[in-house]
Amino acid sequence: MRQEKIAIFPGTFDPFTLGHESLVKRGLDIVDEIIIAIGVNDAKQTFFSLEKRMEMLSDLYAGEARVSIESYDTLTVDLAKRVGAQFILRGIRSVADFEYEKTIADLNRTISGIETLVLFTEPELSSISSSHVRELLKYNYDVSVFLPAGIKL
Repeated sequence: MRQEKIAIFPGTFDPFTLGHESLVKRGLDIVDEIIIAIGVNDAKQTFFSLEKRMEMLSDLYAGEARVSIESYDTLTVDLAKRVGAQFILRGIRSVADFEYEKTIADLNRTISGIETLVLFTEPELSSISSSHVRELLKYNYDVSVFLPAGIKL
């Protein structure tokens, strides 16, 4: 019997961008299910509340049975173990992202055996980051061009 392949896609998703959406879409070509895992870090100041981010993503993926949304405040590998995920899905936009993600992937594999699946961001989306979008929101700019069509701020 074939085991279902489950990946968690961890992040703050403050907000969830077109780049994130692309990774989920492309990840579903590789795994059977993706759990978008919103990390809660009390040391991080977020633009949107956890409840709002959960709502935005639940609404966006309401029609996609293979995507679910969770929040967590533990190590990512502990969440992965709890939900039975064999993979962590991550995206890379730049060489700097690569260095960071490689270090974390090596650590995660060492302590848990969980593999990291890395997808390179599509070139046309590589300049989009949640932090840039938050900065624009702070100054009341329209950011809809950077967000999935189904995201309601």
